[in-house]
Amino acid sequence: QVCPALRTPRVPVWLCSICGRHGVLFGTDSRLLSDWRRERLFQLYFYSGQWEQARTARLTVDTHSHPWEEGRGEDPSSPGKRRPSLEMAIRTKWAGATVSWDGTDPFY
Repeated sequence: QVCPALRTPRVPVWLCSICGRHGVLFGTDSRLLSDWRRERLFQLYFYSGQWEQARTARLTVDTHSHPWEEGRGEDPSSPGKRRPSLEMAIRTKWAGATVSWDGTDPFY
């Protein structure tokens, strides 16, 4: 039998399969699950356990960023606009959000 805490996590957690690799995307703020106002600017962490990932990646997600702050005139499909797969996975939940990698090199 599964205990209630495993069925309803106290913090947001997602199991991800990104580009054939599995990992865990999670937050440490339990209020992110119950208070929509917390979804403005928050931290998420990603860990895959792969040998090339030495430490957990800390990401800052801003859901109220302005699209006009991005460079104009670039084609979204141009190499300069390529986005990491993890970032695109986050945008399936928070469309249009900007993700800051906080010193971690983005991995594709």
